[in-house]
Amino acid sequence: MKVVGITTQQEVYIGSKDRNFRINEFLIIMDTYQGELMGEVVEAKTYNRYIPLNINGDLVDASVLESLRAIGYNIDEDTIYIAKVRLLNEAQYPIQTGSDVRVPEFHEVKDIMIQSSVEKGLVLGVIRNTDQMEEGMDEELKDLLYLFEDDKLKPQKGIPYIFDLKSMHQYPHVGVFGGSGSGKSFGLRVVLEELMRQSIPTIILDPHFEMDFSEPQDYLPEEKKEDFSGRFKCLQVGYHVGVRFEDLTAQDLKNLLDASSPITDAMSNVVDILFKRNDSYQSFHDRLKMLSEAQEEGTQEKLRRRIEEATTNVEKEAWKKRRELYDSYDKTCPYSSVRGIYWRLRKLYYEGVFSNDIHEIEEGLLLGKLIVIQGSTRMLQVFSTYLLNNLYHKRRDFKDAQYKHTTADYFPPFFIVTDEAHNFAPKGYDSPSKSILKEISQEGRKYGVFLILATQRPTLLDETITAQLNTKFIFRTVRASDIQTIKEETDIKEEEARRLPYLKSGDVFVSSATIGRTIYARIRASKTSSPHTLNPFDELFNYNNEKEEKFYKVVADKLPINDSQILSILGEVEREYGESMTIEQFKERMDNLAINKKVEKVSTPFGDMYK
Repeated sequence: MKVVGITTQQEVYIGSKDRNFRINEFLIIMDTYQGELMGEVVEAKTYNRYIPLNINGDLVDASVLESLRAIGYNIDEDTIYIAKVRLLNEAQYPIQTGSDVRVPEFHEVKDIMIQSSVEKGLVLGVIRNTDQMEEGMDEELKDLLYLFEDDKLKPQKGIPYIFDLKSMHQYPHVGVFGGSGSGKSFGLRVVLEELMRQSIPTIILDPHFEMDFSEPQDYLPEEKKEDFSGRFKCLQVGYHVGVRFEDLTAQDLKNLLDASSPITDAMSNVVDILFKRNDSYQSFHDRLKMLSEAQEEGTQEKLRRRIEEATTNVEKEAWKKRRELYDSYDKTCPYSSVRGIYWRLRKLYYEGVFSNDIHEIEEGLLLGKLIVIQGSTRMLQVFSTYLLNNLYHKRRDFKDAQYKHTTADYFPPFFIVTDEAHNFAPKGYDSPSKSILKEISQEGRKYGVFLILATQRPTLLDETITAQLNTKFIFRTVRASDIQTIKEETDIKEEEARRLPYLKSGDVFVSSATIGRTIYARIRASKTSSPHTLNPFDELFNYNNEKEEKFYKVVADKLPINDSQILSILGEVEREYGESMTIEQFKERMDNLAINKKVEKVSTPFGDMYK
């Protein structure tokens, strides 16, 4: 392998007659004057006489061909392999044309490839095209994982990609980008498995109900299976967790009401005036209700008449209370705003938001568990606004107390993870959860609170937050606007951007501020399976087959059946089958059995017969 063509301090071309090149593999250029320089293949092509010389493109130019001729290559006869190589570090001078090139050994790339030990990092996959360096690899880096590729489980081949967890203190937050079917959710699952392995406290907002880690993958060998059941907990908003109303501040309550349905400035003012510290749901609800009822009466005179007309002392006292509220708040709290807050409050109540507290989440984080918060996207937007504010400030208060040498209850550092992140921090308009996520993205590093945000549409994610994601996992992406956003927010090169629409599911570019360059990797096989792995068409076929088989077992011992017999046996069939049906529906099901060759349908002078 030789350097050919015109060279620069950053890029060179390499030619070979014997060895084809692979994109993203590493090579060492042995420059006579500057010593050994390491580079990465960014483009690779094959050149031979069957390709017309007038379509050389931007890689195989005249200077490259002349160099190949000069060093003895017969370009009219030989197949020649040509690579464009970008140096990892800029050289002092342009590279010497004709310099020899070789494949590096593991110890020469170890510092570039391995950023953390297996015990302290997250083992996420294998760095692509590094299998030729595997032979000299340290023993503890071998046989760490399996890959699932082409519907087959394959052993590790190549250098493992180990994410340096400790570097997040300097380079915080992770973005996971990729279109549908790109392996994004699969990759996120692997990251979460590794966080559980390290017992890192983590909160996941799961709008798809798919982050369950109780089922091991069937394809893994028995000795490689791992039980995560004690390391995570799934909690549903409105059932297992909620908001304890007595713990709310006025701002917390406004955030919740705004997430339920946007509130106006006037409504915000109503909450500030009417909400009292340590209010229960019932006391605040009653205050709103009684004030709105008094405002519906409209005047002091009508309220006085209501008090006089009351038939019981209880009713009289209730109307007196309404009049007091009317006197105190009518001028500062418009009726429409009071009703708007009342309606939103009741909506949250009936959705179960106030039915519980977040104590179980706090306990799980203190034990180093992964807590999965499940619910609809809108419900999670409402609940996460309160939850993340609460937990982030618990951690912040603890760290601030340390700095001030005062005391505060310990609260651990933790991760916040969400799929469909653009729903929680949208670009272009405000949402309650966006403000706390933006605050954490800008200041969380100091307090040990980190984000992992996954989305199919990075263009729709808030730009301030996107800019703070120091590590980005980029799976297959097709939309031009999303690719442009990725190019702007990462160090991904033009050649890699062109490859993004064609990446295999599970292949990923990792753009990391820690490494200072983009790594091409493949995510390892996950150790747990998603509840949604069954193909929906398989699900449909299985359901129909099971239903048909059950019906066949019910009617099999009643064959043969004439049209004239259907009415007499229909009641018995309905009882055994567990479903009511008309004669027409019964005949349709029998016809389906005939189509599938389970029964035979015969026409007779007295109607159809099934036998």
